[in-house]
Amino acid sequence: MFAFKKNIGFLLFILCFISCTSVREPQHVYTDIDYTQEDARKEERKRILDLLEKNPVQALWRASLLDDSQTISDCEKSVLEEFDSAVQKSDWFNALRIQKSLETIHAPSLGQLSKTRSELLSLSKNVVPGLHKNSNENKKISSYISGTVTIWVDKGIKVQNGMGYADRVIGSGFFISKDGYIVTNHHVIEDLVNKKNEGFSRLFIKLAEDSDTRIPAKVIGYDPEIDLALLKTEVDAPFVFTLGSSADLDVGDKIYAIGSPVGLERTLTSGIVSATDRKLFTLGSVMQIDAAVNQGNSGGPCIDSNGNVQAIVFAGMLQFEGLNFAIPVEYLKSLLPALYAGGKVLHPWIGCYGHTKKELGKDAGLEVQYIFPGNSASRARILVGDVITELDGEKITTLEDMQNVLMKLPAKSIVKIKYRRGEEELFESEIYLGIRPENPGYVIYKGDIIAKSFVPIFGMKLVAVSSSNSRKYSIEQIIKGSVADESGFSENDPIEIRNIQLNDDNSGMYAEIYAKNRKKGYLDGVMAIGAPLDSPYYF
Repeated sequence: MFAFKKNIGFLLFILCFISCTSVREPQHVYTDIDYTQEDARKEERKRILDLLEKNPVQALWRASLLDDSQTISDCEKSVLEEFDSAVQKSDWFNALRIQKSLETIHAPSLGQLSKTRSELLSLSKNVVPGLHKNSNENKKISSYISGTVTIWVDKGIKVQNGMGYADRVIGSGFFISKDGYIVTNHHVIEDLVNKKNEGFSRLFIKLAEDSDTRIPAKVIGYDPEIDLALLKTEVDAPFVFTLGSSADLDVGDKIYAIGSPVGLERTLTSGIVSATDRKLFTLGSVMQIDAAVNQGNSGGPCIDSNGNVQAIVFAGMLQFEGLNFAIPVEYLKSLLPALYAGGKVLHPWIGCYGHTKKELGKDAGLEVQYIFPGNSASRARILVGDVITELDGEKITTLEDMQNVLMKLPAKSIVKIKYRRGEEELFESEIYLGIRPENPGYVIYKGDIIAKSFVPIFGMKLVAVSSSNSRKYSIEQIIKGSVADESGFSENDPIEIRNIQLNDDNSGMYAEIYAKNRKKGYLDGVMAIGAPLDSPYYF
């Protein structure tokens, strides 16, 4: 079963810190460019031209911020070349990304594209598997089993205590096209795509109707963040599932799960939806179900009585009966074009941290509580305290809205963003969607001063109080519900940061803080707090 690496078990990571770092500020922190200064403009032109070969779309966005006609023209030429290359390769995913970016900034070169947006969307829909509806009505529930497969990852032989054992990973999957495209979980095929894995691995599938024959398959695309993968095998699928919807599912609704628990093929179980909003991923919510699933069920479909896929099983807690989880099918449908494009799916972000803004008890947008220097939001002149209300034409009232919109958008593209500053002032600008780092908090810690980086990491905004001791601060603000809030810190508490540690993969941080806690009558002492360096609140 899937290990909850993102949001389950974070209380345990404090015990495994092995990488220690001193309390020190980064050598360089980005400062906003003053576009009125010619020297600054000249340096930015040079940086843009250096960026042009590596990332033409980002270079074009920065040229538009600079508002330099010659630099914009140079960038547009490179972007057009990238578009033409994508069209020649029938890479409609990247062609659409580039077209959308040019359209967003109203680029003069938009009219020079060889394909319109409607043509690109049509071409993409025709080739991406899973986007077509199949007729599954009037079939028995048991007949849908033929559309599922057992995933078999052969890892060769492992040696323990001088004995050799067959080493393999078993999971489940299901067909989404007649020509052999299969959906499963990323963690089932992780050994095949993990560049750190130097061992032997081969991928096979076994059809439900022929469990004795192992058929070779290959990985097309994969997404570690949402735990999905797209495979391809050269068979004529005996049954193709239609991707339905989980939008109307509610607690208590019945679902069916199909898979190969502990290698037992052709297993169908049923149950109900136990919850719809479990925060196990950093990029969205998942469903909790009570249908019986076990190791080997991962990647199998959750379906309704008409055989429409509503979710994908991805995890269970084996020590707790009936506590299992599934990925809403909407995530799969949003990610299919990126999975089909091949390789690792890159999720977008604009370099911010924040929470849903509440006004008069209602959701009123996404409040920006931190901005990473030099990232997209910083360069677009968005400020802490601004409230995002729209992205790419879609209304944003909550953090979840933002996550759902970002799920649909490709990284390395330009879109429109709208936000409110204060009570009435509204702004609209173009913003570049960068690539979301694996651990945003680590990138922030390395690239910003401690007083600011502690906002997204621990939920406390600090102010330095001593010029002679860089470790002494006063807490200016505590974010409600954050690690700092739950640890009992409060505003105006004087603190001293004694030590900071990172775990071995930079996914978590641990800090030793000497504090005089106002809530405890200014009782002083050293507190240890820990936090993951990724969470749903980075966007």
